[in-house]
Amino acid sequence: MKIGVFGAGYVGLVVGTCLAELGNDVIIADVDKNKINMLKEGISPIYEPGLEELFKRNISEKRLKFTLDTAKPVLDCEILFIAVGTPTGEENHANLEYVYDVAKIIGENMNDYKVVVDKSTVPVGTAENVKKIIRTNQKKEIDFDVVSNPEFLREGCAIRDFMAPDRIVIGASTKRAKETILRLYKHLERTDRPILVTDTASAEMIKYASNAMLATRISFMNELAPLCEKVGANIKAVAKGMGLDNRIGPRFLQAGIGYGGSCFPKDVKALIATAAFNDLDLRILRSVESVNEEQKRYLIPKIKKLLKDLKNKKIAVFGLAFKPKTDDIREAPSLTIITELQKQGAKIAAYDPVAQENAKKILKNVEYFNTPYDAARGCDAIVIATEWDIFRELDMKNIKSLLNQPNIIDGRNIYDPKEMKELGFNYVSIGR
Repeated sequence: MKIGVFGAGYVGLVVGTCLAELGNDVIIADVDKNKINMLKEGISPIYEPGLEELFKRNISEKRLKFTLDTAKPVLDCEILFIAVGTPTGEENHANLEYVYDVAKIIGENMNDYKVVVDKSTVPVGTAENVKKIIRTNQKKEIDFDVVSNPEFLREGCAIRDFMAPDRIVIGASTKRAKETILRLYKHLERTDRPILVTDTASAEMIKYASNAMLATRISFMNELAPLCEKVGANIKAVAKGMGLDNRIGPRFLQAGIGYGGSCFPKDVKALIATAAFNDLDLRILRSVESVNEEQKRYLIPKIKKLLKDLKNKKIAVFGLAFKPKTDDIREAPSLTIITELQKQGAKIAAYDPVAQENAKKILKNVEYFNTPYDAARGCDAIVIATEWDIFRELDMKNIKSLLNQPNIIDGRNIYDPKEMKELGFNYVSIGR
């Protein structure tokens, strides 16, 4: 099939590359000249395990192409994916400016029947608005359909999530649109990984509701963590015991320093805003958001308890990305922690395997290092902000010898408290 993808960002690039890997002819359009030039040279503008190898292969086999000409996908392709950004806008509503810009381009250049697919995360009612914009901008009346097909890609395992998804959700209002998209995805369907076909409004809501539920689980455990500390319980044991209940399951029950990234914060805000627009108050989700913001600062009192006065203290922050296996630092708890520590006079030494270049664009007066050992040298404490595997395998005796004071504040509970104390560290974590 001939497929056009609007947007060469995280979602667009992953979706377009994976669709090419399935044997389709894909062209990805974007208005960012530097990004398109990089992609044409086989260089990925984002870090995602396995992605660069995949798109280099499909470029060489001529199934994947890139263009600045936004009319070209409309003229040449039968299915058009809208995969542009939907950042938080006014009053926390999703900013749909870029989605609607693409809809206008599609309408102006439509030459025959198309299935237009909303892949971007968009609020309920967007498919209908996209349909109106396309129809308004058509030069002559041409039949088309708009489908909602939300993405469920986790940064760090997006290729696997596309190729072996838990489910594929298709919101379609006509038989022709449904059959077209089913034909596109039929090779990915498995008995335990179904394709769910529903109306567009329900498909749009499924994405927001899914992310909001996962965010709720995280904030629920983070709210329990201080209670566990007070009563002498271990939040990790509590999570394991809860997760063994089939009705609950083990996923997203780990206490820590809060969620970040491009999806959870934005989508929770947008769902609250959508409810408010419809005269409803999502009290649970407002609490989820509040708990998460508080949790990002939860380590600060623990650090101050160990170091007393933070002025001129040097603190190593291990991990800058909001989660492992990505260079994404959007809404990352590390940003809040570093900013709060700097306000109180601390000096920051930072290390992250892949996210340092992105962090440099935002954080000021931070010293970056090429290894965690270099970052730890001469510091008064280490803060674990991202649970990269490299931090689990460190030579802790060496780390201790490099520190001015053997203080570790573990925001991701990656170490065993007993082992750390036996090694001579002043070790604190969350909910234990």
